[in-house]
Order: sequence, then C-alpha cells, then structure tokens
Amino acid sequence: MTENDFGGLFAAALELNGLSAYASLADEFEKLTEELVKFNAHTNITAVRSTKDIIMKHYVDSLIVAEFVEGGRVIDIGCGGGFPTLPLALARRDVHITALDSTAKKLTFVDQCKNIFDLNIETLCARAEDAGRGKLRQTFTGATARAVAALNILCELALPFVKTGGMFIAMKGPGADEETAAAENAIQILGGKLEGNKIILLKTPGGETLTRSLIFIRKIRPTPDKYPRAYAQILKKPL
Repeated sequence: MTENDFGGLFAAALELNGLSAYASLADEFEKLTEELVKFNAHTNITAVRSTKDIIMKHYVDSLIVAEFVEGGRVIDIGCGGGFPTLPLALARRDVHITALDSTAKKLTFVDQCKNIFDLNIETLCARAEDAGRGKLRQTFTGATARAVAALNILCELALPFVKTGGMFIAMKGPGADEETAAAENAIQILGGKLEGNKIILLKTPGGETLTRSLIFIRKIRPTPDKYPRAYAQILKKPL
C-alpha cells in the first residue's frame, strides 16, 4: 500500500483494530482527509500530516470510543480540530455531539465538516470551566475528552456537564493507572464513580503500536455547585 492509497490504508487499519464495522464509511473519511489537508494548509489545526498518521492518530484513535458512547447527547471537551467529534459523528449519527473548544479557528473546521457531511453536531466556542456553570450544566448523557489535561483537572472540567447516570470517557495515554489513582479524590468530590479503564494497543498497517487508555467514570450524583472553579484555581489546587 502506498501513502496515496487511502482506501487500502483505512481498511487495513480498521481490520487490525477490530473496527471493520466502519469500513463502509471509507468515502466519507477520505473526503474528510481532503478537507483537513486543505484547511490545514492555511490554518494550522493539527500537526499530523501524513495520510497514514491521520488515519491512525485521528480516525482509528477516535473510532475506538464509538461503541462505548451511551445515550443521545454527548459533549466533547476540548475537541480541537474535531477529534474525536468528527469520526464519532460519522460513526454514530444517532448521537448529538456538542463540540466545545476555546479556539474559534478550530471550530470553523468542525462547522465546515458539519455542513459538508450533514452531521449531528453543534459547536461551542467557550472555556469548559465557564460553560460548565451555565445552562449546559448536567444536561449531557455523556462526555468525551482526548489529551486535554491531567485526569484530576479534566474531571473538574467535564463531570459538571454530565447528568446523573451518564458516563464520562477520558481518552488517555500509557500512564492511565497513575492518572486514575491521582484523580480518585476529584472523581468522588465531583459526583463520579470510576468504572474501570480499558487499555487498547492500536496497531498500524506498518507494524507499530500506539497505546490508548479509555477511563470510564459514571456520574452517580450531581456535581456540587462550587465546581468547576476558575481555571487558575483548578491548576493551583487540583482536587
């Protein structure tokens, strides 16, 4: 397979990682790649450039969470240029996704793709700690976040959005066990309960592997009104 063989690379990457159920979306993901490369040429929203890396680091890495998303209304905290938002929206059209990020230029790309693919997405340009105290507080059945902050900080940004009974899925790297242990106090204070984590070794068509950990936190009671705090406070004194 060559770098230009999107269909072959995409199919191989999905098969290696048990994601062949999404193979029928190859044309949409190839078009998404074209739009990403075109947009990135004038507005830098990702450092990932090669087709193979885009497929692995953005698409496969995002799609592994698709089967675990519960309910119909999910918020993606710090979505950046749309990951996992865009792959998740293509794979799970039954789910309404709010893509939250504080950088408007990145959300411009998400909105562009929403229109091209008619996706069930709305964008919100805001800081999570501000939006989490507003009308969206405790209105989502689920939340996702990928590589945004340490888990104890991330929980204070994400859990206020989630309804009681909902699920927050944090997408982390190899150090998930240490982060989870350090976040136990935050999870408890914010109304969550750890339901475990799943370590996934993502296999590339070239033979390399990437480690992704999914941490599942169930919302079992409302988050106390004092959270989330201002970001400076969160950083100064993490829970």
